[in-house]
Amino acid sequence: MGNLTCFQLHTAGHTFVLDLTSGVKMRPSKQLALYSSVDFGRKWQLIHEHVTPNRFYWSVAGLDKEPDLIHMEAHTPDGNVQYVTCRAQTCTEANRNYPFPGYIDISSLVVQDDYIFIQVPTSGRATYYVSYKRDSFIQIKLPKYSLPKDLHIVSSDEKQVFAAVQEWNQNDTYNLYLSDTRGIFFTLAMENVKTTRGIGGNQMLDLYEVAGIKGMLIANKRQDNQVKTYITYNKGRDWRLLQAPATDLDGNDIHCILPFCSLHLQLHGSENPYVSGAISSKSSVPGIIVATGEQNLQTHTDCTHRSSSKRSFTEKTFFIFEEEHNIWFLDKGGALVAVKQPSVSTRHLWVSFDEGRQWTQHSFSSVPLFVDGVLVEAGAQNQIMTFFGHFSHRSEWQLIKIDYKSIFSRKCTEEDYQTWHLHNQGEPCVMGQKQIFMKRRPGNYCMLGKDYSRILSAESCICRAHDFECDYGYERRSDGNCRASFWFNPSTVSRSCSQGQNYFNSTGYRKVVLNNCTKGVKDMYSARKQQCPNRPPKGLVLTSKDGKLTASMGSNVTFLVRLDEGDSMRTNIQLEFGDGTAVSYSNLSWTEEGIKHIYKSAGLFRVTALAENTLGYDTTTLFLHVTCPVEHVQLLAPFVIIRNKEVNISAVVLPSQSRTVTYFWWLGNNTEPVITLDGSISHTFTSEGVHTITVQVSAGSSILQDTRSLVVKEFFKSLLLSFSPNLDEFNPDIPEWRQDVGRVIKKALLRVSDFPEEHLLVAVFPGVPTAAELFLVPNKNQSDDRKKCEEDVIVTALNQNLVEFELKPGVRVIVYNTQLTLAPLVDSSPRHSSSAMLMLLSVVFLGLAVFLIYKFKRKIPWINIYAEVNQEKEQEMIGSVGQSDSTPKITLSEFTTSKELMEKELDARVKSKCGDGRRWCSPSC
Repeated sequence: MGNLTCFQLHTAGHTFVLDLTSGVKMRPSKQLALYSSVDFGRKWQLIHEHVTPNRFYWSVAGLDKEPDLIHMEAHTPDGNVQYVTCRAQTCTEANRNYPFPGYIDISSLVVQDDYIFIQVPTSGRATYYVSYKRDSFIQIKLPKYSLPKDLHIVSSDEKQVFAAVQEWNQNDTYNLYLSDTRGIFFTLAMENVKTTRGIGGNQMLDLYEVAGIKGMLIANKRQDNQVKTYITYNKGRDWRLLQAPATDLDGNDIHCILPFCSLHLQLHGSENPYVSGAISSKSSVPGIIVATGEQNLQTHTDCTHRSSSKRSFTEKTFFIFEEEHNIWFLDKGGALVAVKQPSVSTRHLWVSFDEGRQWTQHSFSSVPLFVDGVLVEAGAQNQIMTFFGHFSHRSEWQLIKIDYKSIFSRKCTEEDYQTWHLHNQGEPCVMGQKQIFMKRRPGNYCMLGKDYSRILSAESCICRAHDFECDYGYERRSDGNCRASFWFNPSTVSRSCSQGQNYFNSTGYRKVVLNNCTKGVKDMYSARKQQCPNRPPKGLVLTSKDGKLTASMGSNVTFLVRLDEGDSMRTNIQLEFGDGTAVSYSNLSWTEEGIKHIYKSAGLFRVTALAENTLGYDTTTLFLHVTCPVEHVQLLAPFVIIRNKEVNISAVVLPSQSRTVTYFWWLGNNTEPVITLDGSISHTFTSEGVHTITVQVSAGSSILQDTRSLVVKEFFKSLLLSFSPNLDEFNPDIPEWRQDVGRVIKKALLRVSDFPEEHLLVAVFPGVPTAAELFLVPNKNQSDDRKKCEEDVIVTALNQNLVEFELKPGVRVIVYNTQLTLAPLVDSSPRHSSSAMLMLLSVVFLGLAVFLIYKFKRKIPWINIYAEVNQEKEQEMIGSVGQSDSTPKITLSEFTTSKELMEKELDARVKSKCGDGRRWCSPSC
């Protein structure tokens, strides 16, 4: 059938796709049906009855086996959307393929170059998948906390994907991300790229890819309430501001000094294909960029600039017109032609043969014409320009053809060409190679006749640091080095890495895609080949194919099992469906298409997956309702509680529902849930350790769940923590972020104390401002002096602002001590009730004494009394810990001095018990 050549025509709101090579045609339908024909429309064959408009694609030569293969986004009878492929003339249900095993979001299918992109809704967040060269779909990996609201594929034609992502805290800007060759792992290239709203209301990213020079991009970035133009020569690895012209059109000096003043360009292209737009370049004339912009962000003077030099692209810019013009390239870029904007009528055009330095005027009409557009070089072998416009706003359109061959004196010879060296501010190596181009000498009035602009030579350069960008999960620090982000674990090995095989372990860097450098530091920065370690399974995930926790009785339910870490080829998988049946597989590869099961009765089923090998195992559970769909719930429970004391656990449904809600509570290892109609429950944990609580909420036809882990201890102490305000700017208020930040806080505390890691717990509260609680769980056999010593070290470090961590490059967060509370030692025997009462009376008398001192001895300079503050967040996390008549909650009052006296007193106390150091405690304490 040959290669398919398609044209898209828009008529009366319908879309026609015609293949003029093979005779295949497609016609529209108001019912969104897609048809094909092989006899020029005499007979039509139905492809699919329900297809999303503009979401069907022809096959790509070299990637799809069948030339008449169609990729389309099709709708199911129940309202879901699937990615479907089939051949145009045999697209029956039996011949349809479903490359992605699940439903996708509507209008999310993109088939472009080597890639196929789809979007899948998961737990209220958008999840993106990519297929590279028609391989299986793999989830796209953005930085963990990018949390995209919107994602657009900018380009994918250079063995790499450019994606614009609007993140959770952005409104009118996008972040620019670059992928690896497979389009899976994305790293940040530029933050806060400006967007411009087009005539049709669509958002256009202010990003321009310079034609003819690989790796050169120009972008407008919103920064400090201004928009500044940046340029990169290495695909976003390094950016810098553009230098403004040195003089104006009259030769007067322009005092514009970087970084206080820079050149700002308009980067949005024209939606009219017959005008040049605000910026343009041409691959046949590398190094010339014609753009409209401003010499300074404050002056807002509209001028047209071009940037070039005779032999090298050095961002040398100068004015060519004060008013805005449309500018096109003539004769394969050998000359420039300029015409005023359509808002001004004109009889003249201007032509330049020296790359815009000098212009000659020519008349093309005896009557001034409003030029609406120009078609340049419509044919391959002629020199014709076609002007179309109108003499007045009421006149009809006029077409004027111009043969510009007469403005050239002769054809170019070898003497008319020169070499042109590309470099970046004196650096000859750009994208890992030295490139020498050949192009016509500026000012020669000769005709090229054919594309003479070409790379004369390209010599590879020795690899240096600027040829490598940060790998996925790494960020560039202030010293220029790439280090792991706080959420990334560099030791993670892919589950596809099986024992006896090899994998490439990242050094934190990856070579810029299409960079051609060799040797040098290449081996030092490139990933190192290592043997796959034999490791236990970890991160086992069990989901249903459609991502729901509900199914209809008698329907075919497909379960998907995923393992984050472990040897997938040497790990056994066992799945128990909860109805007395189970299946087992020798390795994970047998489950790639999903595990199907039919439930013959309605009810609530506990589905358990087990992954096991010789080094260990991992298990996960999914609670499946066979009657209701899914919704959302937030579980509120304390982080640490006391053994044998009743604790209150509550669930909040957002948004609140007026109809009846049923709550299913899974407490610890119970095989059956506790079912309530109230959003709270009380429970007593009788054993120490980590216990898991899961609540599922059923409301009408929807179900959702939330899970929390509780730590049960005999006794503990807790400190309320606060942070420097800059942490709130990066708080997306989601559970994963709170867990990762809690882990970072714990590491920061361990650096300033010798408190055992297993006895130190940190819980970050929901909401903003960010707050947390530190739990100190001392060893039962530890002496009181030793406990007090270790606690003093932590309190001293917090009071002296010694606990801090780096959230991202340039963002350091200080941890503060807010309040110290003590949960009393708990004992169920009645003989301790009198001791507790005596303790309470002691605190009362102590408080009275402090009050008298404060009232009558106010001249004592070092006494400040801090009373207990019951915060709502504390109640939310602590629940009923330590609150009963027999064991009242005790607050330790802090008697603080001025900063100088307090530091002396604390240092003296620590030194007297624990030696000279502040970070350790002697075993005798």
